[in-house]
Amino acid sequence: MGKIAGTTYFKIDGQQLSVTGGIEVPMNTKVRDDVIGLDGSVDYKETSRAPYTKVTAKVPKNFPVDKITSSDVMTITSELANGQVYVLSNAWLHGEANHNPEEG
Repeated sequence: MGKIAGTTYFKIDGQQLSVTGGIEVPMNTKVRDDVIGLDGSVDYKETSRAPYTKVTAKVPKNFPVDKITSSDVMTITSELANGQVYVLSNAWLHGEANHNPEEG
């Protein structure tokens, strides 16, 4: 068995953040759903799924938070413990950005 878990590196436009609660990246960008006919035949439809990176990280005091909240051309690089590298280009923040000061 090879290494599948451990240290992960996460960078926004080259500036590294320390991941605390894990990282999530999609394994597929297409989703297949069943389409069942009245005659019992089964086919599928395929829809696109937006690429994303989901992370919980510590944000240092000097990190430019406005880069995360306002930029729409970020490059996000996730170097996973199993050796895979996931790069998200022209990225923007989807939804809310929350900060828990007790946890960093």
